[in-house]
Amino acid sequence: MKRGVIALLVSATVLATTAFWFFGMEKSVNAHDIMSFAVIIILVGFGIWFAIRRFSSAYKGEPQEDELSKRIVQKTAAWSYYISLYMWVFMIWLKDRVTMDTEQVLGAGILSMAVIFMLCFIFHKLRGIRHE
Repeated sequence: MKRGVIALLVSATVLATTAFWFFGMEKSVNAHDIMSFAVIIILVGFGIWFAIRRFSSAYKGEPQEDELSKRIVQKTAAWSYYISLYMWVFMIWLKDRVTMDTEQVLGAGILSMAVIFMLCFIFHKLRGIRHE
């Protein structure tokens, strides 16, 4: 139950600070800002889904984490780590060819890592864990 509350609080905090950032900007909003905002909204939605899932399983009296869910998170973390390493190599390669600020590259990399983790989690949740 604690993790569900924490996920809900973190999601609400990120959503509030992102809204302050987005609505506090000047009138010139470019495509990069809109894309960053959309990715953040998707990740916050994933966090809220995680919290709702925790609350519903607590309401049903199910255990918070069983062996399968722990194994899925472990497999997801491993896959997303390896994919993120290659993503950072690509970002370094791209940085040499495109003029971008260092802050933009780091921000895009961190958001990309979160999206990679989310996609790996969805993949392993739908596919399941094979016997190894």
